[in-house]
Amino acid sequence: MNRWSLVALIALAGVTAPLAAQSSRTSSGANDTAKVMTFNREIFQYSRADRRDPFLSLVTTSQLRPTLADLRLTTIAYDPSGGNSVAVLRDLGTKEQYRVKVGSALGRMRVVRIEPKVVTFALEEFGFSRQETLSLNDSTRTRTP
Repeated sequence: MNRWSLVALIALAGVTAPLAAQSSRTSSGANDTAKVMTFNREIFQYSRADRRDPFLSLVTTSQLRPTLADLRLTTIAYDPSGGNSVAVLRDLGTKEQYRVKVGSALGRMRVVRIEPKVVTFALEEFGFSRQETLSLNDSTRTRTP
């Protein structure tokens, strides 16, 4: 093992500069003019102590799903008085079924209005609010192949 690999091993082991400088002396006792490089590594430990982990995302995947593109409106039980309308939605990816009323939250969406063939959602993203609709497919139309 040559002198430089010994210095590198000492530096990687976390030995301070004076000890590394002693090993950099030549066999004749004269000091080497090359500078010795040391590497110090900081180690961080996180004590939880009833606090959330700062390295985990604030938004969980359950809050992101389902998205509007993942949903299909299957049924609407419409109440003309407006208070008890119910819509049934199906997630196309997971085949999960959701029954929602006006004011229900579904992922990042909130149901604003239920009409006889349309459900309107309010979505808040990046500080902006917008409304999107899902409509019930008209099954009375004749389909042509």
